[in-house]
Amino acid sequence: MGVRSLESGIYVVATPIGNLGDISERAINTLAQADVIAAEDTRHTRRLLDAVGVDTPMISLHEHNEFDRAESLIERVKAGQTIALVSDAGTPLISDPGGILVQKARQRGVRVVTIPGPSAVIAALSISGLAVGRFVFDGFLPSKSKAREEQLEQYMEEPRVVVFYESPHRIVDSLKSFQKVLPERPLVLARELTKTFETVLQGSPAELLDVMAEDANQTKGEFVVLLAGAPEATAEEGVSVEAQGWLRALLPLMPVKKAASVVAERTGAKKNELYQLALSWKEE
Repeated sequence: MGVRSLESGIYVVATPIGNLGDISERAINTLAQADVIAAEDTRHTRRLLDAVGVDTPMISLHEHNEFDRAESLIERVKAGQTIALVSDAGTPLISDPGGILVQKARQRGVRVVTIPGPSAVIAALSISGLAVGRFVFDGFLPSKSKAREEQLEQYMEEPRVVVFYESPHRIVDSLKSFQKVLPERPLVLARELTKTFETVLQGSPAELLDVMAEDANQTKGEFVVLLAGAPEATAEEGVSVEAQGWLRALLPLMPVKKAASVVAERTGAKKNELYQLALSWKEE
């Protein structure tokens, strides 16, 4: 069965965040059939293309040239060509270039298609063990400590999980800011996801700093940082934030009694308290 040719448009293609085996057949076919690949770093993407046997020409599209280059790419699409947009890793536009291109394309009526796949945010959430029924993604924290701490203060009463990206040369400083502003809130650090040295650490900021002080290898690689949601000061005080999150996620999927039973088994919370809490939510 032959591969169907692509219609003209911009294809936002997710690529592996570490493990090459995570690239989809559809992504490879899209990259192979595109007229040109708009890449955040053409040298980085060349290694991926060589590995999957694709020789489509590339053009760079990064934060320094995207505004100027977006218009010419859109004109190419309007002339009938196909553009594949990729970032260095994962799903484009998630703290990566591409937003200007997609926004302009939408404004001009140009077709934009998603080729979904790996995302460090979703990967980290899925293995964090936190109540991830609701979450906020806030990209990279500021590099300056004062600005970083001011931003963290905004999450003191945030009930949802908050997700950040962080780099190896700033992870210790960022943890120190968490320790200063949110010392009791649980954190999860997902490091080098899908790669050989993938690790997931959970604990308070102080506990995680101790781990890194004992093992410098834990400061290496790219990080996804997950901040547990704050407890909600209501009748829900007797039920942990984690249990509340699971209960909210399961209630639309099953009866109240069953949801309470499942969450109690998973989190250790009291089934009767969960059942009464769920009923109070339904009455609101």
